[in-house]
Amino acid sequence: MTSTPAPGSPAWWLRRTASPTAPRRGRGRPSLDTDHMVATALRLIDEHGVHAFSLRTLADALGSSTATLYRHFANKDEILALTVDLALGEAGTVPPAAPAGWRDVLSTMGHQVRAVLTRHPSLLPTLMDHVPVGPNALAQRERVLAALLRHGLQPALAARAFTAVGHYVIGFAVQQRESDGAPLADYYRDLDPTTHPAIAATAESLTAVTPDDEFAFGLGLLLEGLARQKDASP
Repeated sequence: MTSTPAPGSPAWWLRRTASPTAPRRGRGRPSLDTDHMVATALRLIDEHGVHAFSLRTLADALGSSTATLYRHFANKDEILALTVDLALGEAGTVPPAAPAGWRDVLSTMGHQVRAVLTRHPSLLPTLMDHVPVGPNALAQRERVLAALLRHGLQPALAARAFTAVGHYVIGFAVQQRESDGAPLADYYRDLDPTTHPAIAATAESLTAVTPDDEFAFGLGLLLEGLARQKDASP
């Protein structure tokens, strides 16, 4: 018996791309535009969080019924997968300045994707469930990899560079979403400096750096490491 692929997985996207879902006919209210439904779902998730989102809340926001939604989507997880890809499409809505080299390509990608995740932090749990391979995610991947190849990176290093920067951005966004700087600074200051002398010596610096500066610093280190890999490759 063939199992149904999980929403957001490569097999699910492949099936969806090969056979775009059309609303099933039946009684009830007229069908709605799928893009409008997904955009409304993204807005609701931004406003109320992913855990509060349901097909009922989406139906109410659309002035429709859950039966109408089930003509387009099998379940909530399918809508979540589509909202993630819709959000990732925002990374390509503002064209970057003409990149001077491969570092600019990866830096622009990193900052654009981080901006998307900052606007839509509630999507992070869904994003982490699968490698993003929807249409918008694939389009971004193709643009970035093509630019890296044009700028002289070998295919293997281009692939690793894309993946490394993507994982760094997502990991940074997750950490920022879960951290709270002020209580952490107070906690460090209250530690006994005789048992934690290194933390006491660096406590202010550990919590005083802004997220933007911390992100740029880490991304710069990653790009520097990739540059060394490029120089060392045959």
